[in-house]
Amino acid sequence: MTASSASSDLSGVSGLPGPPGTVAPARRATEQTDASGDSGLLAALLDGMDAALAAFSADGTVTHWNHEAERILGWTTAEAVGRTGLTGWAVRKEDADGIEAALAAAMRSPGRQVHEFALLTKDGRRVLLRTQSSAVRGPGGRVVGVYCAFSEVHTQLDLERSVALAEALFEDASWGVVLIDADLRPAVVNAHAGRILGVGRTALLGRPLGELLAQGVEELECALQHVLAEGAPPATAELWVTLRSEGAELPRRCWRSGFVRLASPLAEEPVPLGVAWLFQDVTDTKRAEQESSLLRFRARQLHRAGRAAAECPDPAEAAAVHLDFALAGFADHGLVDLATTPPAPYGAVAEDEAYDACDAGDGAAAAGGTGMPPGSAPGADAGHGTRHGRPRLVRRLASPAGAPGPAERLPATGIPVPYAPRHPVFQAYERRGSVRTGAGPASPEGWAAARHWPDGTVHGLCVALRSRGRTLGVATFLRTAARRPFDRADADYAEEVAARIAAALDLAGAAALGGAPSAHCR
Repeated sequence: MTASSASSDLSGVSGLPGPPGTVAPARRATEQTDASGDSGLLAALLDGMDAALAAFSADGTVTHWNHEAERILGWTTAEAVGRTGLTGWAVRKEDADGIEAALAAAMRSPGRQVHEFALLTKDGRRVLLRTQSSAVRGPGGRVVGVYCAFSEVHTQLDLERSVALAEALFEDASWGVVLIDADLRPAVVNAHAGRILGVGRTALLGRPLGELLAQGVEELECALQHVLAEGAPPATAELWVTLRSEGAELPRRCWRSGFVRLASPLAEEPVPLGVAWLFQDVTDTKRAEQESSLLRFRARQLHRAGRAAAECPDPAEAAAVHLDFALAGFADHGLVDLATTPPAPYGAVAEDEAYDACDAGDGAAAAGGTGMPPGSAPGADAGHGTRHGRPRLVRRLASPAGAPGPAERLPATGIPVPYAPRHPVFQAYERRGSVRTGAGPASPEGWAAARHWPDGTVHGLCVALRSRGRTLGVATFLRTAARRPFDRADADYAEEVAARIAAALDLAGAAALGGAPSAHCR
């Protein structure tokens, strides 16, 4: 190596050991290694890009052509690098002027330029591409070339649609959308979901679902874990939940939910990032559907009970049939108590001529009648017609307390049930309507026994038996803890059943007093 060449090689280099005009062998080897490493790193970066990339020198020669460009257009790196321009092999002549002008403009303009070009593949097909071009500048700021990153238009449109869809879901969607991470904690929450959950969007992030829901959290977490492990279910699910509140307990809500598993598109194997949970509050719709279905079922039960009771030769048996049909899907136990007139104190004198009739009524009750005087006026009330205290209520029908079965007709012993003075049956009798009662959330031990109801009872509904303007007794419907408390709709249905039972028992009492109908009647 001559001195001049050595000097030119060392221009700008200082602080090197050794005599002037020479280059340290170790430093030269290091520089060659660094250059080789940089070149390999650049090649790896270009080939690993998701977008296709082509670079051109200032005179239009192709200098770089990565693997994605080879995949889209079919031209290999060896076939593309070194060519001057794209005309004749990657671009039709009719399109060449516009593409060359756009690349030249990108070299003169700051920033990136976005265009759509139609290029040719190696097999002659035209492909519409969306490109981003930008000038490449050297150390002194001088333009030394231009690079062009491109992808197929439909791929870009798919990406833009995905981004636009995600933004719309998290801003304007009428469904609640929550992104749940792999730890089952909310990561992103849209505005509608925040309103349904009753908290701010940012307040939900990172919190366990158990802090948001008082009921239904186990079902929700089970669904999320299933989606993470198995994928999205084929249909939506309806989850009944109760939001957690510091004040009074909130009513249950029904959320129609869909789940989508999220996986990273950059991983070679699908790695779940979490679950997209989309839900909508359909509580009002579901309650309307349930109420409509319940009304249809109860109407069918009343119809079937009426048909079955019409085939009973004994009216008391027909009353038991009505009670059996009413219990289906409504209550766990049913009781029917008939009112009888208490006896007069020794030596008491009746205030009117109904004294003897009341005595006759006691005999009728013992024989299986209603306990009403045969000569009572249609508007008189049995309970209010007595002047000697509360009516005695004698058990006549009862559903089995153990295994399910038909209601049993109890013998007419005349022994009253020892109800307490303020028992709900007496309240229903006095009001001539229905009375609802319950043990409450605590369900104290002995609550049912103190009321002479079967064990396990926590909800009661007592309904007066009214027929021909008189109160014949009280029908009681009981529920265990597995059922909800009685509501107003339940009371309406119970009153309808009680009216039918009362009519049958009233007919049974009239038959007992006046004799059975003739055999030829059908």
